[in-house]
Amino acid sequence: MDKIVIKGPGKLSGKVRVSGSKNAALPILMGCLLAESPVTLSNVPHLKDVTTTIQLLASMGVQVMFDERLNIEIDASVLTSKEAPYELVKTMRASILSLGPLLARFGEARVSLPGGCAIGSRPVNIHIDGMKKMGANIVVEKGYIIATADRLKGADILMEPVTVTGTENLLMAAVLAQGTTILRNSAMEPEVSDLAHFLNKMGAKISGIGTPTLTIEGVDSLQGCDYRVIPDRIEAGTYLAAAALTRSKITVTHVDPSHLTAVLDKFVEAGAQLELTENTITLDMRDQALKPVDIRTDPYPGFPTDMQAQFLVMNTLAEGDSKVEETIFENRFMHVSELIRMGADISLDGNVAYITGVDKLIGAPVMATDLRASASLILAGLAAEGETVVNRIYHIDRGYELIEEKFHKLGSQIYRAS
Repeated sequence: MDKIVIKGPGKLSGKVRVSGSKNAALPILMGCLLAESPVTLSNVPHLKDVTTTIQLLASMGVQVMFDERLNIEIDASVLTSKEAPYELVKTMRASILSLGPLLARFGEARVSLPGGCAIGSRPVNIHIDGMKKMGANIVVEKGYIIATADRLKGADILMEPVTVTGTENLLMAAVLAQGTTILRNSAMEPEVSDLAHFLNKMGAKISGIGTPTLTIEGVDSLQGCDYRVIPDRIEAGTYLAAAALTRSKITVTHVDPSHLTAVLDKFVEAGAQLELTENTITLDMRDQALKPVDIRTDPYPGFPTDMQAQFLVMNTLAEGDSKVEETIFENRFMHVSELIRMGADISLDGNVAYITGVDKLIGAPVMATDLRASASLILAGLAAEGETVVNRIYHIDRGYELIEEKFHKLGSQIYRAS
């Protein structure tokens, strides 16, 4: 099993290109099931979850091809199966997003209950209840969601609490439904908006994009299109956090700063100097004291849960006390015990971590427990004295493209070992 070895502390410098968004690419790939002609996607990141999604689509009979520029052409005009089997979806929660497209276009779906990171229960009842309101017959038996419908009907659906995958799944179900669907309390994340823009380019009629209320006028069919996936805002934020933590200056390119407003505000609060252009962010933390910042995760446009672990690491070396409150997932502090092994001063009280900054972290063998925890441990290793070995990095390969190569180009002593 691979591991990542980091020798720190070290400074970062230079530019790093942000890959396409994993959390946008996965629902868009599933959305290709709705199209009656081929779709061509660009800026899709090369990640384990993307590979798993493509394997899942291929298992249904979807034809998938890559060109010399690594664009992906997906032809779902004919399917041989409407099932997402457990063997392919057990490691990836996004598999649930095949339910809406299969049910909407083909009137049937058999989807295994999903797996993924062990960061909370993340129930799928909102997906199921919403599709039942649209007229679907759904039963859950032997670990599978089995759904049928002659044709889904428009409905007025209130989602509580806010759910990203629930919004995406019901959105894809609604685009081919008969009549009008209104999704209230919709997630407003940029990745949800990207999916909506993609569906509209295929011929859907979605309005209210980027607001809590999405209105969908059902259409009879969707056709393929060319579409470019948005940049990964969490990857961008992770590299910026690494620069802040190591008191460095870097520029992230091919990014949309407007997707990171809440995060950038916290970097400024931490003492960083920022320069923004339309598609770059430069963070300069050289000769700056790292200030503690209190964090409370919230749905977009609030502070993203996927950046919580990175800022928690920053706070371990900040000059003073801070707290980090996690409101989205209940099990998202599993990296704390590993950071304590490296010398961090952190105490937990329910969903709140209290951090007192220390003078230094010490390298140690650590174990990743989920995707963003993996990133936080790499960040800690970049700033720690001595050697840090991050084990179980298959988590990080689900969400970060070539992370050790990108950090190496920024000047880190980092490599992957078997």
